[in-house]
Amino acid sequence: MPLGFYIIMAAQFFSALADNALLIIAIALLRDMAAPPEYEPLLKLAFTISYVALAAFVGAFADSMPKWRVMLISNTIKIGGCLMLFLGAHPLFAYAVIGLGAAAYSPAKYGILTEYLPHRLLVVANGWIEGLTVGAIILGTVIGGVLIRPDVSDWVAGLGIPGIDTALQAVVLLVGLFYLLAALFNIYIPDTGVDHKPLKNNPLYLLHDFNHCLKLLWRDKLGQISLAVTTLFWGAGATLQFIVIKWAEHNLGFDLSQASMLQGVVAIGIAVGSVMAARMITLRRSVQVIPLGIAMGLVVILMTGVTHSALAMVLMVVVGALAGFFVVPMNALLQHRGHILMGAGHSIAVQNFNENLSILIMTGLYALLIMSGVSINVVIVLFGLFVAGTMWLVRVQHGKNQREFDAVALLEDRAH
Repeated sequence: MPLGFYIIMAAQFFSALADNALLIIAIALLRDMAAPPEYEPLLKLAFTISYVALAAFVGAFADSMPKWRVMLISNTIKIGGCLMLFLGAHPLFAYAVIGLGAAAYSPAKYGILTEYLPHRLLVVANGWIEGLTVGAIILGTVIGGVLIRPDVSDWVAGLGIPGIDTALQAVVLLVGLFYLLAALFNIYIPDTGVDHKPLKNNPLYLLHDFNHCLKLLWRDKLGQISLAVTTLFWGAGATLQFIVIKWAEHNLGFDLSQASMLQGVVAIGIAVGSVMAARMITLRRSVQVIPLGIAMGLVVILMTGVTHSALAMVLMVVVGALAGFFVVPMNALLQHRGHILMGAGHSIAVQNFNENLSILIMTGLYALLIMSGVSINVVIVLFGLFVAGTMWLVRVQHGKNQREFDAVALLEDRAH
């Protein structure tokens, strides 16, 4: 891989690291405010709403200028959200601003891969970016979990940094340094030399263009399968973050700091699965991993019977590994199809719209279940069955698509 690729990875790593550390700190801030428990999954909803609301515009924005510049602008918005959290803004509002930066950042960080690398390296590159993103989730959640411990946060507050009133305020400022480091790497990302389309001023045109791209990807026989899988994966993954925290507190007796570290264990499994997929699965064989999604949903149900921390960690690694192994090849296939059909930025914006709409719906439903007083073990069973059932329907649809394609090919052969 060329040097520029590793600079892209470093920028993504530190930006995602700060996002995930701040999620744990924001949960701690909500608890400090004695906010209702359903506010915690609503943090994810606030973060992702920009992905859905601005999907028609961020893809065109990412394709309108060099990707490094888009990433720098987006990272600056994240710094603004972090500063708001530091200055005492409501965690839901501040985290929504960070989500706004992330929504603009995403089409650029993935889109630059298709511009910078040949398609034969896309699965490997996705293995890298997913592995490092997951590494950022692991380290970010662990850093967030460590920083909210009273002894650590009090020590940070005691460093004598000007303008610090509370311990949690001090750790927010500390995490903001990761965004600054990401911005530094953004500046050194190479320009790929790809021609950029000027951003259209008419929002109706952008909405129409986005709608066209959305239909194009869902009608494509391979695009629709990979889009369905990644959409389900990210919705399920975001919900699982909060399920693991609640489950660890309920079944294992963990506090928020310990539960956030267990969340990191899931991410270790995803990193392992991502690396294995990058080594073993080619773009051509990517759809063969769909059954692992069904397996993941069924394995999640086993969480309800686990009350020992060592067994819990093993199960979390297995769940993560299954998730990582099946999502990386599907992500690469989706990017490849999207790049061919409509261009990198537009493709990633369509992907983000679907995936984050899934996150909004699934975390919203989870918040409603918690608000209604449903037991966390019942929620886990419903969640596992939903994931397994949906992945089975995707597999059935893929089989139907293949049969239709084979029938068309056979008719064409007979015609000749």
